[in-house]
Parts: sequence; C-alpha cells; structure tokens
Amino acid sequence: MELAECNVALPAAALDAPAMSGFVKAVDDVNWLADTSKGFLWRLPPQDGPVTFGQLGDDRVIVTLSIWTDFEALQKYVYRSGHTLFMQRRNRWFVPLGGFTTAMWWVDEGMRPTVDEGLGRLIHLRLHGPTPHAFSLRRQFDAEGAADRR
Repeated sequence: MELAECNVALPAAALDAPAMSGFVKAVDDVNWLADTSKGFLWRLPPQDGPVTFGQLGDDRVIVTLSIWTDFEALQKYVYRSGHTLFMQRRNRWFVPLGGFTTAMWWVDEGMRPTVDEGLGRLIHLRLHGPTPHAFSLRRQFDAEGAADRR
C-alpha cells in the first residue's frame, strides 16, 4: 500500500497579483523538492498554469495530490526539509479555509487518485473526523485500518 495525500489552500489573491508572485516563483522549487525527496512516488502535475484548482466551496482553491511510501517520508518532506521555509510564508499567500486542509488515505500500489477523489476524502474527513477512509496529520491509520497510537 502507498500513502495518498490531498492538500488544499485558498490564495489570498489571483495568482497573477503582485502579492502572489513569491508563491508562484516558489512552486517549481517546492515541487522539485518533493520530487527528489526520499519516499516520494508521484504528484499530480499542475493543470491550471503552475497549480491545479478544485472546487471546495470556492473555485479558487488550489489542490495538491501526492503519493508517498509512508507517513514518515511525507512528514520529513513537509516538516524537516526546505518545504518548511515555504510553509513559514503561507500566511502571506493564503487565507484560512477552516477545517481540515489535508487528508490522507492508503491506496493500492500504483493507484493515482483524481482531484475529485482527493476532495471527496477531504470532505469525508471534515464530516466524520479521522477514519481509515480519510485521516489527518495528527491522527493516522495504518494500511490495515488500525489507528496509529504514536
């Protein structure tokens, strides 16, 4: 099994606005960092210029989808790599969405989720809380559906 991850963010302005220029300039570097991280398997290529948009109550929501070997690899990329510099600036570029913004779930090896599936998992997490179907960064489940007790 492989770990799927869907993340959403609402830009503070249109991507061509001066306030978003730092974000747009950083996207390729952040994607390269993910692509070269240990445990990274796949990410959805951008479909709308430098990003992919999805519908989650607002059609300006940016969606990322990726596949990792396990939670530890994803966590290392997000919190213990150059990605942390990007995250420190997120308040400049994004406005709060409220609720969970990241959902994870296990997929069969080689399976690649769609934007609709990722958003569906995130909506499930928002409605039902962490379950084996869709879980959060703070409460994970293993591939067999058992809660991680870390």
